[in-house]
Amino acid sequence: MTPTIDKLRQQFGDDAITVTQFRDNTRLHIAPARVVELLKALKERHGFDMLVDLSAVDYLYYPDAVDRFGVIYAILNTASGERLYVKTMLNEPELKLPSVFSLWKGADWMEREVFDLFGIRFEGHPDLRRILMPEAFTTHPLRKDYPLRGRGERHNFPVITRAES
Repeated sequence: MTPTIDKLRQQFGDDAITVTQFRDNTRLHIAPARVVELLKALKERHGFDMLVDLSAVDYLYYPDAVDRFGVIYAILNTASGERLYVKTMLNEPELKLPSVFSLWKGADWMEREVFDLFGIRFEGHPDLRRILMPEAFTTHPLRKDYPLRGRGERHNFPVITRAES
């Protein structure tokens, strides 16, 4: 373990954070209710000043998966070069997390993208609306239960002719 993780375990308690390693990636797993508290501590006390990425995964058909969605925050300490991945799990119907826009302004479009493609809402986000799909689109295309063929795939996209484009 790194000194950062040891300090986090002291602050949050040993049972609040689960640490896993894969190759050179250190992943911190935490409950959704405490994810922003952990990210805030990592930024303010431990120097993780850059949100590199924010993404989600749908584990619907994943073998032995207990939870449906995982939200992953990739953060970097630019002074030391240390990287961490903070992961929290969500299930329907509670697909909500607090926004980290107040910590990193770069979370703006990343949270919008996760909302648009997975349907996970970020409460407190200043402008949470679709970013890739049209507003009239009714579903979230990166979910594993998204229809790949037939009605539902493109039924409500506006038809644009060559003359209009």
